[in-house]
Formats: sequence, structure tokens, C-alpha cells
Amino acid sequence: MKTDELIIPASTASGFTPAVAPLASSAIITDTVGITAGETTIPSQGDALPAYIAKPADKTGPFAVVLVVQEIFGVHEHIRDVCRRLAKQGYLAIAPELYFRQGDAQQYTDIQQLITGLVSNVPDSQVMADLDHTANWAIKHGGDASRLGITGFCWGGRICWLYAAHNPQLKAAVAWYGKMTGNKTLNNPDHPVDIAKDLAAPVLGLYGAQDDSIPLEQVETMRQALRAANANAEIIVYPDAGHAFYADYRPSYHAESAQDGWQRMLEWFSRYNVI
Repeated sequence: MKTDELIIPASTASGFTPAVAPLASSAIITDTVGITAGETTIPSQGDALPAYIAKPADKTGPFAVVLVVQEIFGVHEHIRDVCRRLAKQGYLAIAPELYFRQGDAQQYTDIQQLITGLVSNVPDSQVMADLDHTANWAIKHGGDASRLGITGFCWGGRICWLYAAHNPQLKAAVAWYGKMTGNKTLNNPDHPVDIAKDLAAPVLGLYGAQDDSIPLEQVETMRQALRAANANAEIIVYPDAGHAFYADYRPSYHAESAQDGWQRMLEWFSRYNVI
């Protein structure tokens, strides 16, 4: 077996990124019964890109593929758990460490330092290329090229919008509370509102009305851009939810909105044949 084909069983021992401590009692840990889950590496841009993969154990595939894009906290236990949840739904779910070249989120205990010291240094162009390589690797290792989806949270939510304009192979995207406007930099030359006219795949956006970091004015700006572009996209706003309402390991978790959003995500993927 080639090195990039190895799947090394991973436990929850490495846990959650320290910057989000303490852990909320609502944290969900999904078991591996009926699925295969673990760590692997993917050749990408001359590097061995670390990734976490989960897929059904009792089927041979090919499986619909869902790229899972991390929050600012990297591929920690919550993102790995999302992969396992998707695998239990029949997907090959894979989450690449999209800023491993710039550093390790596990080394940060402060959110603001994590953002300024690591996350802000990651170029969107690097991320798009790594996601392309991840998708191609997944397709060669049991995935179905005709059933490719993506979902992501916070930092990853923004990336989902961008990737839906980047990869014509993509069939559907679901973005959870990703920023849609912002200051432009060399690493972030465009934001979702700038690429609304270029969307190549339908996007479902899931947002919270109580999100101080993404005010409703920003949501409305994006909706106007989508309407002007006649884009195939829908934005749902949960009135009682704030930022990171799906993050069950944080106090921001809003169970009702999270559960509804999860079902909407699965229905969105099903509607566009990522199933």
C-alpha cells in the first residue's frame, strides 16, 4: 500500500483546539461503529497534506464525497466528528488541514492570536488548490466524481462560497456562518459577495440572526448580490442562533438550529444528487 493510501486510526486523544477551552458539556462524540475513520496524507503542491477521512465500512462504494472545511481551529475533534457523522449517512467525508504549512492551531490558546498569527497568513489560492487535490484523491480512493459536495464552518463557511465559484466539478455546497464581506488582502483578494456572479454550484448558507460577527446587513448584501447574479443559492437565518451555533463543543451551540441546519444540509445534498 502506498504511503498516501494509509489510514491510521485516530482517537479523540488529541482532542479539541486549546483556544476553545473549556469544553461545553453539550459536545457530541460520534463512534466509529459501521464506518472506517482515521488520518491520511494527500500529495498536494509538493507537500504531504494531512487529512482526516471517514467512510462507510460495510460498502465498497463509490461513495458521494463531501469535503469538510475546518473552522479557524483546524481539523480538531469537532471537525473529525462531523466527518464521522457524514460517514454514518453514507458519505466519504474528508477534512484536509488547510493551513498546516503556516502552523498548527493546537499551539494556540488565544483565539485572537490564532487569527492574527496563523489564519490570516493562509492564502485563498493555496486553499483552493489543496481542496482540488483532496477532491481528486478522494475520487481515486473510493469516491464518485459525479457526486462531489462541500461543507464548512466559520472560516470554512467562507471557503465553501469561494470553492463553489472555483471548481466546476462541484455539485453542491453548504456554508455555515462564513463571512461574506470583508477587507481585501493579498491572501484574501475576494470574498463571497465578490464571486456571487461566478457560482458554478448551488450554495445553501446557514446563518444566525444573533451573530455579532456577521450582522444581518451583511447577509442582506449577499442576498442582493445573489439576486443580481440570478445565482442558485439560498440563505437561511435562524432567529435565535448566534455565531458557531452548530459547534456543540462551545457555549454558542444552539441545538434546535443546529439540528435543523443539519437536516437542511442533507436535503440540499440530496436535491443536487450528492447522495
